[in-house]
Amino acid sequence: MNYGIMAAVIIAAAAGLCLLWRYVRTHGKPDRIDGMEGHEFEYFCAELLQEHGFSEVRVTKGSGDYGVDILAEKDGISYAIQCKAYASPVGVKAVQEAYAGRDYYDCMVGAVLTNQYFTKPAVEAAKKLKILLWDRGYLDEMMSERE
Repeated sequence: MNYGIMAAVIIAAAAGLCLLWRYVRTHGKPDRIDGMEGHEFEYFCAELLQEHGFSEVRVTKGSGDYGVDILAEKDGISYAIQCKAYASPVGVKAVQEAYAGRDYYDCMVGAVLTNQYFTKPAVEAAKKLKILLWDRGYLDEMMSERE
């Protein structure tokens, strides 16, 4: 029996498990939220926000929502939130929608909440337009507090 080959197989298996664990820790449970369609994701996010101290949480109507999927309040501050359940990074368009929706609904804060991360141009636009970006890490944090 070749112990060198066995050791290499064991090390490779351990490395694979470490990578899997790291992925799950940093990306959450992919089958849970990544498989949701847009409207389902919006209701899921609304429920999470309510569990985390937001009040007056309501999902806007599907079409003609002016770029906002959820309206909510927390500590006297009104939020207009755009939700994006994507398979790839979220771009500038979502930031623009949150910006327009924030003004349309007369909210104090605009935000984009996603199961992904944001492109560099989206981050730059959000800084300029003063839009909050709540990425996968933020979403995972809220979900882990629920468990």
